[in-house]
Amino acid sequence: MKKLTLLATVGAVALMGVAANAADSDDPIVIPIHNWSSQIVMSNVVGQMYEEMGLNVEYVTTDSQAVYESVRLGDVALELEVWEGAFGASFREALSKGGLHDVGDHDAVTREDWWYPMWTKDACPGLPDWEALNDCAEVFATAETGDKGRYLDGPVDWLKHGQERVEALGMDFVVVNAGSAAALWAEIGAAEADKKPVVVFNWTPNFAEAVWPGEFVEFPAWEDGCDTDPAVGPNPDALYDCGNPATGYLKKAAWDGMKDQWPSAYCVLTKISFTNPQIAEMAKLVDTDELEPEEAAEEWLAANRAVVDPWMQGCSA
Repeated sequence: MKKLTLLATVGAVALMGVAANAADSDDPIVIPIHNWSSQIVMSNVVGQMYEEMGLNVEYVTTDSQAVYESVRLGDVALELEVWEGAFGASFREALSKGGLHDVGDHDAVTREDWWYPMWTKDACPGLPDWEALNDCAEVFATAETGDKGRYLDGPVDWLKHGQERVEALGMDFVVVNAGSAAALWAEIGAAEADKKPVVVFNWTPNFAEAVWPGEFVEFPAWEDGCDTDPAVGPNPDALYDCGNPATGYLKKAAWDGMKDQWPSAYCVLTKISFTNPQIAEMAKLVDTDELEPEEAAEEWLAANRAVVDPWMQGCSA
């Protein structure tokens, strides 16, 4: 009798496993890829975790602003790096339409803004104050900017509003957009040999802070509404007249249908929470160690099983 009861229990557990497997669709979980290293590696890390669970994964290259509409419509399943400063507005707009939701914050705290390597301070000692930077504008002048300083902003699709800030604060700078994150690192690297003063868009977490010590420019402090209400900030007639949030969030987002179509994957997504050092290491594996993103993800996972295995436990069928 006990043997029959045990067999029945084992059979029930097996059936539960089959049912759980059946609950996850065989359709691929579509994960978006953007144009900066940490996001690409993180997407591969999570994708490889899903594949370990027996789920199908597909990666698609998407615009980093339009992706929230893609998530909302279910064209992609999730977004792993919602940076408050760069993508908060696009994320909030998509949220207001419905179809996607906030899956919580990473432990990481973000900052995105104008930045300079420490050797720049020798040529402009009033830094990091933005008004001191503006007084030193000619130090950053190039042949293409004449007597105005050159500021290398992020790629156009990151919508960093560098030009709007220059106009709102009356700065003597010309804004030039980099074609990629790699172009920003090349700018700093090229300036390092002769300690040429440069000011570029940068963010944390990423690998650069360990390679080139530097500081963010301190603009008028961010206030809610600075990007939507001219009355907020020092210039009553302009938007973007303050810095980005100094302690911004890094969120995860998901299509509303994900939790029903891939409940195991969604369960893992709710647990995932990367830290600043973990994200910086992901970027370093590509930007410094020159691994391909897939290889970087494999190496990062191998070194961090104690981090990721608990996220997967209890979610996998």
